[in-house]
Amino acid sequence: MSLFGKILSKLGMGKDTPAPAAPTAAPTAASSHPTAPPAAAAAVANNPGAVANAASIAVVDVVGQLEVMAKANPQKLNWKTSIVDLLKLLDIDSSYGARKELAAELHCPAELMDDSAKMNMWLHKTVLQKLADNGGNVPKALLD
Repeated sequence: MSLFGKILSKLGMGKDTPAPAAPTAAPTAASSHPTAPPAAAAAVANNPGAVANAASIAVVDVVGQLEVMAKANPQKLNWKTSIVDLLKLLDIDSSYGARKELAAELHCPAELMDDSAKMNMWLHKTVLQKLADNGGNVPKALLD
């Protein structure tokens, strides 16, 4: 399994995670879809036929899960800004070698790979963005 795949899996977003069941009754266009990402909710509001597709998108509260894990962890981990702490919180190898492997997997620009601080900043931002791209509810403030 890829390192990013392990991250997804730890957050219940991996391929092995069962898809949510489709609703038995289609909601109306006026109803809200509380678990759909904003783009999916807008698509449903503008196109009632898109309800089935939006309902199949599983949204994971990434921040909520990570905060629960952080409270249960005896270490004070700053996962919101540190890729090392994020990986430690998920109980994934956070060594330089593992981070370099993850950066290569996520196509880190070559000029950042030789500067660990720049690579780490890029990696943290990219991991959070990829979590959002894969159905994770990540606040915009953590993606900037």
